[in-house]
Amino acid sequence: MKSKQLLPGIALGLGATLGSHALAEVEPIKVGVLHSLSGTMAISESTLKDTVLMMVEQQNAAGGLLGRPLEAVVVDPASDWPLFAEKARELLTEEDVDVIFGCWTSVSRKSVLPVIEELNGLMFYPVQYEGEESSENIFYTGAAPNQQAIPAVDYLMNDLGIERWVLAGTDYVYPRTTNKILEAYLKDKGVAEADIMINYTPFGHSDWQSIVSDIKAFGSAGKPTAVVSTINGDANVPFYRELGNQNISSFEIPVVAFSVGEEELSGIDTTPLVGHLAAWNYFQSVESDANDEFIAAWHEFTGNDERVTNDPMEATYIGFKMWAQAVEQAGTTDVDAVEDAMIGQEVENLTGGVAVMNKNHHLSKPVLIGEIQDDGQFEVVWETDGVVPGDAWSDFLPESKMLLADWTAPISCGNYNTETKTCSGQNY
Repeated sequence: MKSKQLLPGIALGLGATLGSHALAEVEPIKVGVLHSLSGTMAISESTLKDTVLMMVEQQNAAGGLLGRPLEAVVVDPASDWPLFAEKARELLTEEDVDVIFGCWTSVSRKSVLPVIEELNGLMFYPVQYEGEESSENIFYTGAAPNQQAIPAVDYLMNDLGIERWVLAGTDYVYPRTTNKILEAYLKDKGVAEADIMINYTPFGHSDWQSIVSDIKAFGSAGKPTAVVSTINGDANVPFYRELGNQNISSFEIPVVAFSVGEEELSGIDTTPLVGHLAAWNYFQSVESDANDEFIAAWHEFTGNDERVTNDPMEATYIGFKMWAQAVEQAGTTDVDAVEDAMIGQEVENLTGGVAVMNKNHHLSKPVLIGEIQDDGQFEVVWETDGVVPGDAWSDFLPESKMLLADWTAPISCGNYNTETKTCSGQNY
Protein backbone atom coordinates (compact mmCIF):
# COMPACT_ATOMS: atom_id res chain seq x y z
CA MET A 1 0.00 0.00 0.00
CA LYS A 2 1.24 3.45 -0.79
CA SER A 3 2.01 5.59 2.22
CA LYS A 4 0.20 8.53 0.71
CA GLN A 5 -2.97 8.99 -1.27
CA LEU A 6 -4.24 12.28 -2.68
CA LEU A 7 -7.95 12.86 -2.97
CA PRO A 8 -8.79 11.68 -6.50
CA GLY A 9 -9.75 14.36 -8.97
CA ILE A 10 -8.95 17.44 -6.90
CA ALA A 11 -5.96 18.61 -8.95
CA LEU A 12 -7.54 17.85 -12.33
CA GLY A 13 -11.12 18.77 -11.59
CA LEU A 14 -10.55 21.81 -9.44
CA GLY A 15 -11.22 24.47 -12.04
CA ALA A 16 -14.61 23.02 -12.90
CA THR A 17 -15.44 22.29 -9.27
CA LEU A 18 -14.68 25.80 -8.11
CA GLY A 19 -15.86 27.56 -11.22
CA SER A 20 -12.46 29.06 -12.07
CA HIS A 21 -9.56 27.60 -14.02
CA ALA A 22 -7.31 30.22 -12.44
CA LEU A 23 -8.17 28.93 -8.97
CA ALA A 24 -6.79 25.52 -9.89
CA GLU A 25 -3.37 27.13 -10.12
CA VAL A 26 -3.55 28.57 -6.60
CA GLU A 27 -1.54 26.74 -3.94
CA PRO A 28 -3.95 24.36 -2.17
CA ILE A 29 -4.69 24.23 1.53
CA LYS A 30 -3.60 20.74 2.52
CA VAL A 31 -5.77 18.68 4.85
CA GLY A 32 -4.01 15.72 6.46
CA VAL A 33 -6.05 12.57 7.16
CA LEU A 34 -4.48 10.31 9.80
CA HIS A 35 -6.77 7.31 10.21
CA SER A 36 -6.09 3.56 10.12
CA LEU A 37 -7.17 1.98 6.84
CA SER A 38 -5.84 -1.44 7.84
CA GLY A 39 -5.39 -3.41 11.05
CA THR A 40 -7.73 -3.87 14.00
CA MET A 41 -9.02 -0.27 14.02
CA ALA A 42 -9.83 -0.06 10.31
CA ILE A 43 -13.40 -1.18 11.07
CA SER A 44 -13.93 2.15 12.81
CA GLU A 45 -11.43 4.56 11.27
CA SER A 46 -11.89 4.00 7.53
CA THR A 47 -15.27 5.69 7.70
CA LEU A 48 -13.72 8.79 9.26
CA LYS A 49 -11.25 9.02 6.38
CA ASP A 50 -14.20 8.98 4.00
CA THR A 51 -15.96 11.62 6.08
CA VAL A 52 -13.03 14.02 5.78
CA LEU A 53 -12.86 13.41 2.03
CA MET A 54 -16.57 14.22 1.77
CA MET A 55 -16.10 17.43 3.74
CA VAL A 56 -13.17 18.45 1.54
CA GLU A 57 -15.22 17.80 -1.58
CA GLN A 58 -18.13 19.84 -0.23
CA GLN A 59 -15.86 22.72 0.76
CA ASN A 60 -14.30 22.79 -2.69
CA ALA A 61 -17.73 22.75 -4.29
CA ALA A 62 -18.56 25.81 -2.16
CA GLY A 63 -15.45 27.68 -3.35
CA GLY A 64 -12.68 26.35 -1.12
CA LEU A 65 -11.25 28.54 1.65
CA LEU A 66 -9.67 31.97 1.28
CA GLY A 67 -9.96 31.59 -2.49
CA ARG A 68 -7.84 28.43 -2.39
CA PRO A 69 -8.78 24.81 -3.04
CA LEU A 70 -8.45 22.11 -0.39
CA GLU A 71 -6.39 19.00 -1.05
CA ALA A 72 -6.68 15.92 1.15
CA VAL A 73 -3.50 13.98 1.93
CA VAL A 74 -4.31 10.53 3.27
CA VAL A 75 -1.86 8.27 5.10
CA ASP A 76 -2.41 4.85 6.67
CA PRO A 77 -0.88 4.37 10.15
CA ALA A 78 -2.28 0.82 10.01
CA SER A 79 -3.43 0.55 13.67
CA ASP A 80 0.26 0.75 14.64
CA TRP A 81 0.66 3.33 17.41
CA PRO A 82 4.33 4.32 16.79
CA LEU A 83 3.51 4.55 13.08
CA PHE A 84 0.91 7.21 13.89
CA ALA A 85 3.72 9.47 15.13
CA GLU A 86 5.81 8.77 12.02
CA LYS A 87 2.89 9.50 9.71
CA ALA A 88 2.04 12.69 11.61
CA ARG A 89 5.61 13.87 11.16
CA GLU A 90 5.43 12.97 7.48
CA LEU A 91 2.25 14.99 7.05
CA LEU A 92 3.73 18.05 8.74
CA THR A 93 7.28 18.03 7.41
CA GLU A 94 7.06 16.35 4.00
CA GLU A 95 3.49 17.10 2.93
CA ASP A 96 3.32 20.46 4.74
CA VAL A 97 -0.34 20.03 5.66
CA ASP A 98 -2.19 22.93 7.29
CA VAL A 99 -4.36 20.77 9.54
CA ILE A 100 -4.75 17.11 10.50
CA PHE A 101 -7.96 15.23 11.20
CA GLY A 102 -7.05 11.95 12.80
CA CYS A 103 -6.65 9.21 15.40
CA TRP A 104 -9.25 7.06 17.10
CA THR A 105 -7.61 5.33 20.06
CA SER A 106 -6.05 7.38 22.82
CA VAL A 107 -2.78 5.47 22.49
CA SER A 108 -2.53 6.69 18.90
CA ARG A 109 -3.34 10.25 19.99
CA LYS A 110 -0.76 10.07 22.78
CA SER A 111 1.78 8.89 20.21
CA VAL A 112 0.99 11.79 17.89
CA LEU A 113 0.63 14.59 20.43
CA PRO A 114 4.35 15.29 21.11
CA VAL A 115 4.98 15.47 17.36
CA ILE A 116 2.09 17.88 16.83
CA GLU A 117 3.34 20.11 19.64
CA GLU A 118 7.00 19.93 18.56
CA LEU A 119 6.16 21.00 15.00
CA ASN A 120 3.33 23.35 16.01
CA GLY A 121 0.78 21.45 13.99
CA LEU A 122 -2.98 21.52 14.37
CA MET A 123 -5.09 18.39 14.89
CA PHE A 124 -8.77 17.64 15.40
CA TYR A 125 -9.52 14.50 17.40
CA PRO A 126 -13.08 13.21 16.84
CA VAL A 127 -13.56 10.32 19.27
CA GLN A 128 -14.72 9.94 22.86
CA TYR A 129 -11.76 9.64 25.21
CA GLU A 130 -10.64 9.51 28.84
CA GLY A 131 -9.91 13.21 29.34
CA GLU A 132 -6.92 14.15 31.49
CA GLU A 133 -5.45 16.17 28.63
CA SER A 134 -5.65 19.55 26.95
CA SER A 135 -3.08 20.46 24.32
CA GLU A 136 -2.88 23.86 22.70
CA ASN A 137 -2.43 22.12 19.34
CA ILE A 138 -5.40 19.74 19.56
CA PHE A 139 -9.15 20.32 19.50
CA TYR A 140 -11.17 17.50 21.05
CA THR A 141 -14.52 17.18 19.29
CA GLY A 142 -15.44 13.78 20.78
CA ALA A 143 -16.83 13.28 24.27
CA ALA A 144 -14.93 13.72 27.52
CA PRO A 145 -15.91 11.31 30.36
CA ASN A 146 -18.46 13.77 31.77
CA GLN A 147 -20.16 13.80 28.36
CA GLN A 148 -20.48 10.02 28.01
CA ALA A 149 -19.20 7.71 30.78
CA ILE A 150 -20.58 9.52 33.83
CA PRO A 151 -24.06 10.17 32.34
CA ALA A 152 -24.24 6.52 31.22
CA VAL A 153 -23.49 5.26 34.72
CA ASP A 154 -26.03 7.68 36.18
CA TYR A 155 -28.66 6.34 33.77
CA LEU A 156 -27.90 2.72 34.66
CA MET A 157 -27.92 3.47 38.37
CA ASN A 158 -30.91 5.79 38.58
CA ASP A 159 -33.18 4.55 35.80
CA LEU A 160 -32.36 0.82 35.69
CA GLY A 161 -31.39 0.30 39.35
CA ILE A 162 -28.01 -1.31 38.60
CA GLU A 163 -26.03 -2.35 41.70
CA ARG A 164 -23.18 -4.51 40.32
CA TRP A 165 -20.77 -3.27 37.68
CA VAL A 166 -18.54 -4.96 35.12
CA LEU A 167 -16.02 -2.51 33.65
CA ALA A 168 -14.79 -4.31 30.51
CA GLY A 169 -12.24 -2.67 28.25
CA THR A 170 -9.44 -3.07 25.76
CA ASP A 171 -6.06 -2.88 27.46
CA TYR A 172 -4.80 0.63 26.74
CA VAL A 173 -4.95 4.14 28.15
CA TYR A 174 -8.56 5.12 27.29
CA PRO A 175 -10.32 2.18 29.00
CA ARG A 176 -7.92 2.13 31.94
CA THR A 177 -8.22 5.84 32.67
CA THR A 178 -11.97 5.91 32.06
CA ASN A 179 -12.46 2.93 34.36
CA LYS A 180 -10.26 4.56 36.99
CA ILE A 181 -12.61 7.53 36.89
CA LEU A 182 -15.72 5.32 36.91
CA GLU A 183 -14.43 3.16 39.78
CA ALA A 184 -13.83 6.27 41.88
CA TYR A 185 -17.24 7.64 40.89
CA LEU A 186 -19.04 4.39 41.74
CA LYS A 187 -17.34 4.13 45.14
CA ASP A 188 -18.23 7.76 45.79
CA LYS A 189 -21.83 6.71 45.14
CA GLY A 190 -21.57 3.98 47.76
CA VAL A 191 -20.86 0.96 45.53
CA ALA A 192 -18.76 -1.68 47.34
CA GLU A 193 -15.50 -2.85 45.80
CA ALA A 194 -16.89 -6.41 45.71
CA ASP A 195 -19.62 -5.17 43.38
CA ILE A 196 -17.15 -3.92 40.78
CA MET A 197 -15.47 -6.33 38.34
CA ILE A 198 -12.78 -4.98 36.01
CA ASN A 199 -11.46 -6.85 32.99
CA TYR A 200 -9.07 -5.93 30.16
CA THR A 201 -8.33 -7.73 26.90
CA PRO A 202 -5.84 -7.06 24.08
CA PHE A 203 -6.72 -5.32 20.83
CA GLY A 204 -8.33 -7.75 18.42
CA HIS A 205 -9.25 -10.22 21.19
CA SER A 206 -11.47 -12.98 19.78
CA ASP A 207 -11.98 -15.72 22.39
CA TRP A 208 -14.66 -14.35 24.73
CA GLN A 209 -16.20 -17.57 26.01
CA SER A 210 -14.57 -17.68 29.45
CA ILE A 211 -14.80 -13.93 30.02
CA VAL A 212 -18.49 -13.82 29.15
CA SER A 213 -18.99 -16.84 31.43
CA ASP A 214 -17.32 -14.88 34.25
CA ILE A 215 -19.58 -11.89 33.55
CA LYS A 216 -22.62 -14.17 33.65
CA ALA A 217 -21.50 -15.65 36.98
CA PHE A 218 -20.79 -12.18 38.42
CA GLY A 219 -24.32 -11.15 37.46
CA SER A 220 -25.93 -14.13 39.19
CA ALA A 221 -25.40 -12.80 42.74
CA GLY A 222 -28.95 -11.51 43.07
CA LYS A 223 -28.18 -7.86 42.35
CA PRO A 224 -29.01 -6.04 39.09
CA THR A 225 -25.79 -6.07 37.02
CA ALA A 226 -24.59 -4.17 33.95
CA VAL A 227 -21.50 -4.13 31.74
CA VAL A 228 -19.87 -0.78 31.00
CA SER A 229 -17.87 -1.49 27.85
CA THR A 230 -14.81 0.36 26.61
CA ILE A 231 -13.92 -2.50 24.25
CA ASN A 232 -12.56 -1.02 21.03
CA GLY A 233 -12.30 -2.02 17.40
CA ASP A 234 -13.07 -5.38 15.84
CA ALA A 235 -12.99 -7.20 19.20
CA ASN A 236 -16.56 -6.00 19.66
CA VAL A 237 -17.88 -8.39 17.01
CA PRO A 238 -16.95 -11.67 18.81
CA PHE A 239 -17.78 -10.11 22.21
CA TYR A 240 -21.36 -9.35 21.23
CA ARG A 241 -21.66 -12.65 19.40
CA GLU A 242 -20.61 -14.51 22.55
CA LEU A 243 -23.18 -12.61 24.60
CA GLY A 244 -25.78 -13.98 22.21
CA ASN A 245 -24.27 -17.47 22.33
CA GLN A 246 -24.59 -17.53 26.12
CA ASN A 247 -28.10 -16.07 26.01
CA ILE A 248 -27.22 -12.97 27.99
CA SER A 249 -30.06 -10.62 27.18
CA SER A 250 -30.32 -6.93 27.94
CA PHE A 251 -32.99 -7.75 30.51
CA GLU A 252 -30.53 -9.86 32.52
CA ILE A 253 -27.24 -7.95 32.11
CA PRO A 254 -27.48 -4.83 29.96
CA VAL A 255 -24.32 -3.65 28.22
CA VAL A 256 -23.72 0.05 27.68
CA ALA A 257 -20.90 0.65 25.19
CA PHE A 258 -18.81 3.76 24.59
CA SER A 259 -17.09 2.55 21.41
CA VAL A 260 -19.87 0.73 19.58
CA GLY A 261 -21.99 2.62 17.11
CA GLU A 262 -23.82 2.06 13.88
CA GLU A 263 -20.66 1.22 11.92
CA GLU A 264 -19.60 -1.56 14.30
CA LEU A 265 -23.12 -3.04 14.43
CA SER A 266 -23.43 -3.07 10.65
CA GLY A 267 -21.15 -6.10 10.52
CA ILE A 268 -23.03 -8.41 12.88
CA ASP A 269 -26.46 -9.92 13.48
CA THR A 270 -27.97 -7.56 16.05
CA THR A 271 -31.04 -9.69 16.82
CA PRO A 272 -29.65 -11.11 20.12
CA LEU A 273 -28.39 -7.63 21.09
CA VAL A 274 -31.68 -5.79 21.00
CA GLY A 275 -32.04 -3.74 24.17
CA HIS A 276 -28.32 -3.34 24.88
CA LEU A 277 -27.18 0.27 25.02
CA ALA A 278 -24.63 2.78 23.82
CA ALA A 279 -23.84 6.28 25.06
CA TRP A 280 -22.89 8.86 22.43
CA ASN A 281 -23.57 12.46 21.45
CA TYR A 282 -25.18 11.47 18.13
CA PHE A 283 -27.19 8.64 16.61
CA GLN A 284 -28.14 8.25 12.97
CA SER A 285 -31.75 7.65 14.00
CA VAL A 286 -32.19 11.15 15.49
CA GLU A 287 -34.66 13.17 13.46
CA SER A 288 -33.55 16.64 12.43
CA ASP A 289 -33.28 18.53 9.15
CA ALA A 290 -29.51 18.86 9.56
CA ASN A 291 -29.13 15.12 10.14
CA ASP A 292 -31.34 14.28 7.16
CA GLU A 293 -29.14 16.49 4.96
CA PHE A 294 -25.95 14.94 6.33
CA ILE A 295 -27.16 11.37 5.77
CA ALA A 296 -28.30 12.21 2.23
CA ALA A 297 -24.92 13.80 1.44
CA TRP A 298 -23.13 10.75 2.86
CA HIS A 299 -25.15 8.35 0.75
CA GLU A 300 -24.54 10.46 -2.34
CA PHE A 301 -20.80 10.69 -1.66
CA THR A 302 -20.39 6.96 -1.01
CA GLY A 303 -22.88 5.90 -3.70
CA ASN A 304 -24.32 3.48 -1.15
CA ASP A 305 -27.62 4.07 0.64
CA GLU A 306 -26.74 1.31 3.10
CA ARG A 307 -23.72 3.14 4.56
CA VAL A 308 -24.51 4.21 8.10
CA THR A 309 -23.45 7.34 9.97
CA ASN A 310 -22.17 7.51 13.56
CA ASP A 311 -21.00 9.76 16.39
CA PRO A 312 -17.32 10.17 15.41
CA MET A 313 -18.52 11.17 11.94
CA GLU A 314 -20.58 13.97 13.46
CA ALA A 315 -17.58 14.99 15.60
CA THR A 316 -15.47 15.08 12.42
CA TYR A 317 -18.16 17.13 10.67
CA ILE A 318 -18.33 19.62 13.56
CA GLY A 319 -14.54 19.92 13.78
CA PHE A 320 -14.15 20.44 10.05
CA LYS A 321 -16.89 23.09 9.95
CA MET A 322 -15.36 24.92 12.92
CA TRP A 323 -11.88 24.79 11.40
CA ALA A 324 -13.17 26.22 8.10
CA GLN A 325 -14.96 29.01 9.95
CA ALA A 326 -11.86 29.77 11.99
CA VAL A 327 -9.66 29.90 8.87
CA GLU A 328 -12.07 32.35 7.22
CA GLN A 329 -12.26 34.43 10.40
CA ALA A 330 -8.46 34.49 10.84
CA GLY A 331 -7.89 35.11 7.13
CA THR A 332 -5.05 32.59 7.19
CA THR A 333 -4.22 28.93 7.86
CA ASP A 334 -1.48 29.97 10.30
CA VAL A 335 -1.82 27.58 13.24
CA ASP A 336 -1.56 30.17 16.02
CA ALA A 337 -4.14 32.44 14.40
CA VAL A 338 -6.54 29.56 13.71
CA GLU A 339 -6.20 28.28 17.29
CA ASP A 340 -7.18 31.71 18.62
CA ALA A 341 -10.11 31.94 16.21
CA MET A 342 -11.37 28.46 17.16
CA ILE A 343 -12.41 29.50 20.67
CA GLY A 344 -16.12 30.26 20.66
CA GLN A 345 -16.80 28.79 17.23
CA GLU A 346 -20.33 27.42 16.90
CA VAL A 347 -21.73 24.74 14.57
CA GLU A 348 -25.21 23.27 14.50
CA ASN A 349 -25.29 19.74 15.92
CA LEU A 350 -26.84 17.10 13.70
CA THR A 351 -29.05 16.15 16.63
CA GLY A 352 -30.29 19.69 17.23
CA GLY A 353 -28.88 22.56 19.24
CA VAL A 354 -25.46 24.11 18.79
CA ALA A 355 -21.96 22.79 19.52
CA VAL A 356 -19.62 25.40 21.00
CA MET A 357 -15.82 25.21 21.23
CA ASN A 358 -14.75 26.15 24.74
CA LYS A 359 -11.56 27.63 26.14
CA ASN A 360 -10.31 24.17 27.13
CA HIS A 361 -10.44 23.00 23.47
CA HIS A 362 -13.42 20.74 24.24
CA LEU A 363 -16.96 21.07 22.93
CA SER A 364 -20.27 21.61 24.63
CA LYS A 365 -22.47 18.77 23.33
CA PRO A 366 -25.68 16.90 24.21
CA VAL A 367 -25.44 13.37 25.67
CA LEU A 368 -27.72 10.62 24.36
CA ILE A 369 -28.22 6.99 25.37
CA GLY A 370 -29.54 4.69 22.66
CA GLU A 371 -30.97 1.19 22.72
CA ILE A 372 -29.92 -1.24 19.98
CA GLN A 373 -32.70 -2.16 17.57
CA ASP A 374 -32.89 -5.24 15.36
CA ASP A 375 -31.98 -3.16 12.30
CA GLY A 376 -28.65 -2.08 13.80
CA GLN A 377 -29.88 1.41 14.61
CA PHE A 378 -30.46 2.97 18.04
CA GLU A 379 -33.61 4.26 19.66
CA VAL A 380 -32.82 7.18 21.98
CA VAL A 381 -34.07 6.30 25.48
CA TRP A 382 -32.49 9.17 27.40
CA GLU A 383 -30.82 12.50 26.71
CA THR A 384 -29.60 15.53 28.57
CA ASP A 385 -31.49 18.79 28.69
CA GLY A 386 -29.34 20.93 26.42
CA VAL A 387 -25.59 20.65 25.97
CA VAL A 388 -22.90 19.58 28.45
CA PRO A 389 -19.50 21.36 28.42
CA GLY A 390 -16.62 18.90 28.04
CA ASP A 391 -14.35 18.72 31.10
CA ALA A 392 -10.69 18.16 30.26
CA TRP A 393 -9.80 17.08 33.81
CA SER A 394 -11.99 14.79 35.92
CA ASP A 395 -13.56 16.03 39.13
CA PHE A 396 -13.43 12.45 40.47
CA LEU A 397 -9.65 11.95 40.46
CA PRO A 398 -7.82 13.58 43.38
CA GLU A 399 -4.84 14.49 41.21
CA SER A 400 -7.07 16.20 38.63
CA LYS A 401 -10.00 17.80 40.38
CA MET A 402 -8.12 21.06 40.96
CA LEU A 403 -6.89 21.36 37.37
CA LEU A 404 -8.35 23.70 34.78
CA ALA A 405 -7.65 24.05 31.05
CA ASP A 406 -7.99 27.53 29.59
CA TRP A 407 -6.12 28.47 26.40
CA THR A 408 -7.03 32.16 26.57
CA ALA A 409 -5.03 34.94 28.24
CA PRO A 410 -4.03 35.41 30.98
CA ILE A 411 -4.04 31.67 31.87
CA SER A 412 -3.14 30.13 28.47
CA CYS A 413 -2.54 26.72 30.03
CA GLY A 414 -3.80 23.20 29.65
CA ASN A 415 -3.43 22.19 33.30
CA TYR A 416 -3.71 25.30 35.46
CA ASN A 417 -3.77 24.38 39.16
CA THR A 418 -6.53 26.42 40.78
CA GLU A 419 -5.09 25.80 44.26
CA THR A 420 -1.45 26.74 43.64
CA LYS A 421 -2.28 29.20 40.86
CA THR A 422 0.46 27.68 38.70
CA CYS A 423 0.76 26.00 35.31
CA SER A 424 3.18 23.09 35.05
CA GLY A 425 3.08 23.03 31.26
CA GLN A 426 2.43 19.28 31.28
CA ASN A 427 -0.84 19.22 29.37
CA TYR A 428 -1.17 15.46 29.07
